[in-house]
Amino acid sequence: MPRKFKSGEWVTVKGKITSPKMQVIKYVPKEDSIFGLIDNDSYLECVWYKNGKRKLEVFHQNRLIKMIETGGLLKTFITNPKLSLTQKLK
Repeated sequence: MPRKFKSGEWVTVKGKITSPKMQVIKYVPKEDSIFGLIDNDSYLECVWYKNGKRKLEVFHQNRLIKMIETGGLLKTFITNPKLSLTQKLK
């Protein structure tokens, strides 16, 4: 099966509205329980943060969908600079 994602891409679980925005870390080998074959191209290790704690989980690539919106794992709040219309002239 061809690989669908690259390290660093942003993904979420298909069909779950409350699924977190996760970043792909790498593909990991996983052994098939029935045949004992090792699959190197289907399972992804993903990372996300919840309440300041790092979470890692392995997902099959067919359960994930690439997100159009990208960005960092931590939210940054940008404040608007305060403008003053009354300035003292020297």
